[in-house]
Amino acid sequence: MSTRTASNKNKILVTESFSAKGRALLAARDDVEMIEFPNMISAADFSALLTSHAPVHGVALGATRFGEPELVAAGDMKVVTRIGVGFDAVDVPALSRHKVPLMVAGTANSPSVAEQALFMMLTLAKRANEMHAMVRDGTWSSRLGVLPFDLYGKTVLIIGFGRIGTRTAKRCLAMEMQVLVYDPYKPAADITAAGCEPVANLDAALPRADFVSIHCPKTPETIGLFNAARLRLMKPSSYLINTARGGLIDEAALHDALVSGRLAGAGLDVFEQEPPPVGHALHALPNVIMAPHVAGVTREAVDRMSEQTARNILSVLDGDPIRQNVINQDVL
Repeated sequence: MSTRTASNKNKILVTESFSAKGRALLAARDDVEMIEFPNMISAADFSALLTSHAPVHGVALGATRFGEPELVAAGDMKVVTRIGVGFDAVDVPALSRHKVPLMVAGTANSPSVAEQALFMMLTLAKRANEMHAMVRDGTWSSRLGVLPFDLYGKTVLIIGFGRIGTRTAKRCLAMEMQVLVYDPYKPAADITAAGCEPVANLDAALPRADFVSIHCPKTPETIGLFNAARLRLMKPSSYLINTARGGLIDEAALHDALVSGRLAGAGLDVFEQEPPPVGHALHALPNVIMAPHVAGVTREAVDRMSEQTARNILSVLDGDPIRQNVINQDVL
């Protein structure tokens, strides 16, 4: 490659969480200049950053929101990528209007999220926090009061059978669970071929499930998917797991179901407001386990996502976008 001056390089903004492996792929190119920005930057500060470096040609986003104002501030955006797979913080129609592809990291974090979903099921079933406390606090003699239970033979209902849902299903099948799948956009034959049982009616399937694990995107159709009425359809002995997106569960309704005994417990990696306010009602409940939206952010997943994000960016700069990772296919 020939040496390029800074003025004719493609400016790529990357969040500080972008891993060394991803940075190395971009740094190897003499037509790319990387500019780092904070993970939790405000919308106003991000627009100001784009304006100060304009023209900006690509951006690798964490949780930062991106839409029309940011496109205008960038001046010559060629590609917007997510270091992950969710894109509810990105205004996709705005990108399409400007003919800018939105790309995601494919399957890079799918195994990690699937493992987290299974971990939450096991933690709740085996009463891990309580058992740990019994040993720590010297209450060993109470260990037989409320027994843990097995995943073996239990029924799990998986909502969404995409990159993550399919992997969660495999892990549940390995635990010898009965796996039901609700996904109105997947052919029933595909679900059956994976060893699972397709269900066409979510409400009819909920009373059958010991666990419900959510793996669908956040869209106008899925916001509030688990409201008070739907939670009432679940068995009092069942558990709700959400490693997808906040807002899919009505948290006030979930709290009511948990404290009233209409639901046995929940595992939450995501919340309506992130981070949730200190003193949130769900924090005090002993039958809830929580994580700070890190299901897909293991050491290995960060490397995989960053590498894939870098490849996404370079594919666009080279005029050959990785099509399967483009959300708004209409721009291709």
